Amino acid sequence: MANVTFRGQFIIWLSFIIALILQAAPWPGELAPFRPSWVLLVTFYWVLALPHRVNVGTALVLGLLWDLMLGSTLGVRGLMMAILVYIVALNFQLLRNMSYWQQALLLALLTLAGKLIEFWAEYLVSNVQFNPEQLWAGVLNFILWPWIFLLLRRLRRRFAIR
Repeated sequence: MANVTFRGQFIIWLSFIIALILQAAPWPGELAPFRPSWVLLVTFYWVLALPHRVNVGTALVLGLLWDLMLGSTLGVRGLMMAILVYIVALNFQLLRNMSYWQQALLLALLTLAGKLIEFWAEYLVSNVQFNPEQLWAGVLNFILWPWIFLLLRRLRRRFAIR
């Protein structure tokens, strides 16, 4: 039983590491505003699928790793991830019963809220300018969510992660 639990945790954290690598991968300058929030997509899936394993603490750690990886103000993305995952975890049963496209719409709105939280937190500690082009990430998250959901669900069922 312990081996199955360890394997499940390993697969979950491997998906987080892949999401962090995809988040750090460089994009061409003109396409940079369209970069999806891979870490948010993967985290939201695992919170919806296994809220007893992936929760606000996991989101805070991932957000801090994301900040360290980008070299930005420590805690900005951790705060944003913790707030958004709290909202998702609080309503996970309602979100589970929605269709993929309804989930994608809510995920896009949460991504937009996350970008605003991120800007607000950065603005409190330094002088930053709001870039409205960053909001395109919500649209791309909307498009990618059904595919990410189906891919991670297949992975979860293949390795019997509970």
